[in-house]
Amino acid sequence: MLSKDLPDIESILALNPRVKTHAQIMSTANKKKEKKHWKRNPERGCDSCVKLENNFDDIKHTTLSERGALREALRCLKCADAPCQKSCPTNLDIKSFITSISNKNYYGAARAILSDNPLGLTCGMVCPTSDLCVGGCNLHASEEGPINIGGLQQFAVEVFSMMGIAQIRNPELPPSSEMPESYHIPIALIGCGPASVSCASFLARLGYDNITIFERQKYIGGLSTSEIPQFRLPYEVVQFEIDLMKDLGVKICRLLIHDVTLLFHHIPKVLYWAEIW
Repeated sequence: MLSKDLPDIESILALNPRVKTHAQIMSTANKKKEKKHWKRNPERGCDSCVKLENNFDDIKHTTLSERGALREALRCLKCADAPCQKSCPTNLDIKSFITSISNKNYYGAARAILSDNPLGLTCGMVCPTSDLCVGGCNLHASEEGPINIGGLQQFAVEVFSMMGIAQIRNPELPPSSEMPESYHIPIALIGCGPASVSCASFLARLGYDNITIFERQKYIGGLSTSEIPQFRLPYEVVQFEIDLMKDLGVKICRLLIHDVTLLFHHIPKVLYWAEIW
């Protein structure tokens, strides 16, 4: 005998012998039936299971739950000279909206995001944050790593989208009838892509009320709809941001003219031009 435990430990081990006295034989059919009782994921060759199409709808979108978002937001150091904001091309007030999330003020967080970036949900899902805001986070060298800023941004705007709140005209602006004449002239944007949606949103917020986006394709959204796979950027996300833009009175028209230069003969004044990104 090489070793022996204390008497009480030996008594416990005697109640649970590790060596089986006999073999347990079970047929393959019974084993498969028993395995399905404990199996959590569906069978690949299951005839009764839901058929999944090749459109990536069955892929779960990577997003934070409320518990995960609150835990992530509480890790933020609230840096005075926030390097994450300085690394953001849209100059989002990242520290502000993360603080709002930590206080469970999801509407305030989404408002801070969409005020600086009308495409806040799209950028939260597809923006290369590791090379931008996350890459400048001061927690990058810590054990838990940098703050998941993109995930927090996506979470806040997704919660806001479920609220069903429409975007309204700035109440501090004078009524439309009292605005200068320059705010009523026609403005045309070519291509209903991210650049046009962002440009039209900012112009409408300033008080311009005669904005039209011309799109040649049968779909809207530009490359956000045609090139980015749906499992990365669902169509509903693009439609949500376009609906926010349309709340301000922006119109979208189908462009049937193949030569875009001919469009200038049909519009009195074209002040802004935005190519499809």
